[in-house]
Amino acid sequence: MRRTLVIVLSVFIIAAGFLAFRFGNALSQEGNPVPILISISKLEFTNSDYEQYSESDKEIRFVSENNGEFRYDVVKELMKKKGWDYKDQMGSGLLFEKDKMTIIVETRLFSRHYILWDIPNND
Repeated sequence: MRRTLVIVLSVFIIAAGFLAFRFGNALSQEGNPVPILISISKLEFTNSDYEQYSESDKEIRFVSENNGEFRYDVVKELMKKKGWDYKDQMGSGLLFEKDKMTIIVETRLFSRHYILWDIPNND
């Protein structure tokens, strides 16, 4: 019994160390990181390009992999499917137009491996 407890505790410490090493300060930047980490695990174990981790009346939040200079292609592709045309980039915001309306999709790094992005929920 004691040996099992030591093994379980060791596995837990190694997993916590891995999370701290992989994500570092990013774990506390968005409040509760659990929904984001669950979505990241779905990204890692499926062929999905992005995962939704939150939705409110104002916005829908997604996480995707940071693919360097192509990191915003996933956002542009999803918005195109929703009927929005990409127009420009202003800093970390991407501008889209549809029927003379303009929206900005806000993006930010979660860690060097993942980006978070928020789409206004106006559909």
